[in-house]
Amino acid sequence: MLIDIVMVLAGLLGLMFGGDLLVRGAVAVAQRAGIPPMVIGLTLVGFGTSTPELVTSLQAAFAGAPGIAIGNVLGSNIANVLLILGTAAILAPIRVDRRALCRDGAFLVVATLLCVGLAFSGSFGRPAGAVLVLGLVAFLVAALRLTPRTDAGETVDVVTDRPALAVGWFLIGLVLTLAGARFLVDGAVGIATLMGVSDVVIGLTIVAVGTSLPELVTSVAAARRGHAEVAFGNVLGSNVFNILGILGITALVHPLPVPQQVLQVDIWVMALSSALLLLTAATGQGVSRREGIALLALYIAYWAWLGFGAS
Repeated sequence: MLIDIVMVLAGLLGLMFGGDLLVRGAVAVAQRAGIPPMVIGLTLVGFGTSTPELVTSLQAAFAGAPGIAIGNVLGSNIANVLLILGTAAILAPIRVDRRALCRDGAFLVVATLLCVGLAFSGSFGRPAGAVLVLGLVAFLVAALRLTPRTDAGETVDVVTDRPALAVGWFLIGLVLTLAGARFLVDGAVGIATLMGVSDVVIGLTIVAVGTSLPELVTSVAAARRGHAEVAFGNVLGSNVFNILGILGITALVHPLPVPQQVLQVDIWVMALSSALLLLTAATGQGVSRREGIALLALYIAYWAWLGFGAS
């Protein structure tokens, strides 16, 4: 058990630092190549910050742990809304960017409905993966066309303005991310086996929260600095990408059978969290502290159910 815990911690550190270096190195190379900031913000940064989730789900699929791969996606989406957005709202009320709500909200509804529908087919096979990836392409095209050039989205400080060093940081980040995913999945599978719980539960908890730590740290930091509205856009876009991109690419590369537990509860919790995200944003001026407390309480209740009722 101790070795598995160390592997999980080492994997999380590798994903956090590796993903950060990978994104910063890639952005530095792109800037030197003259790629427009808007394209960098909506593609390289968006893809890069989700690399830990993508690599972890792929690693889990190839390791014969589809529960971790699917649980990682569903659990990350649940954590993004209930944990990350809830925590950010408690620190500072969140104003809603109506433009992002209209654009990304529509894609989130479609992505969530696709995810639920495809899950009840029994597996996320390659055809399902192709459908999701095509949805991701449509999302990126819409984002590029509808986002003003002065609002390229998330920005990243580059590590260096020297191309050779930028490539080096990118490669180091890639190696750390790949190694981190391997350690995290192997350790998580070991813990699940020793504790007698399903790999789905591990994917929904340890793996999902672990791969979402960069988003949590970013959102909390933004809220403390008076920019809590950043968390809303990050969560909305991340949830769309998790379903269409991570689940789609993983299914396209390696088909994923859907565990029965996911169909009974977790897919509905994910759908409910998406509905709460949109309803909370659409019916008021934003996400208040009271609503943030309610979201966080729901997440604690969900973890309690996983701990006592889903093992």
